[in-house]
Amino acid sequence: MIIAENIVKKIGDTEILKGISLQIKASEVVSLVGPSGAGKSTLLSILGTLDKPTSGKVFIDNQEIAKMNEKKLAAFRNANIGFVFQFHHLLPEFTALENVFIPALIKGEKLKEAENRAKKLLDRVGLSHRYHHKPSELSGGEQQRVAIARALINHPKVVFADEPTGNLDSHNAEALHQLFFELRQEFQQTFVIVTHNEHLAQLADRTIHIVDGKIVDNTL
Repeated sequence: MIIAENIVKKIGDTEILKGISLQIKASEVVSLVGPSGAGKSTLLSILGTLDKPTSGKVFIDNQEIAKMNEKKLAAFRNANIGFVFQFHHLLPEFTALENVFIPALIKGEKLKEAENRAKKLLDRVGLSHRYHHKPSELSGGEQQRVAIARALINHPKVVFADEPTGNLDSHNAEALHQLFFELRQEFQQTFVIVTHNEHLAQLADRTIHIVDGKIVDNTL
């Protein structure tokens, strides 16, 4: 599903990633762990096509990312990749339902079809009573569930999550952990998760430890 070959990322004279190579299988849940500043989020951004490596190659579903122009890459990203971030990034002027179905409209889907599927996803993450609430009217845990539903709206092959439980209390974090694995079971997506949460990391199929821009352990 995902192949990274000798990924190097430099910012000025600073080398953030130092030749990282890895493979992630379809429907696998992988956690990326390591100390702050190790390069986890940078690697996630490169694997998720949001950033470009200084050198090295990334393949997703047998397609080399670097060979796509910006327009093709944006379409590929919208159709194949979902993102969940620590700070939700919901659009404040739109309801939960609208936040979820907007990516489907961007993809070219008809409003009614997109809205119906968004409702099903919000139902699935336990927010059937929150369709018409705006982000400011939702708790942190509810906002993160909206973000997950949004990430799933276009049936992505892979979901990238960067510290998805970083702003949640232990109860909501645990519920979100379980939801990831339930969704994997139902929809067969691949999940790549950057986390400092030891429990979430241990639940993953595989944990990749990154220290100082290098993989130091790749544990099943």
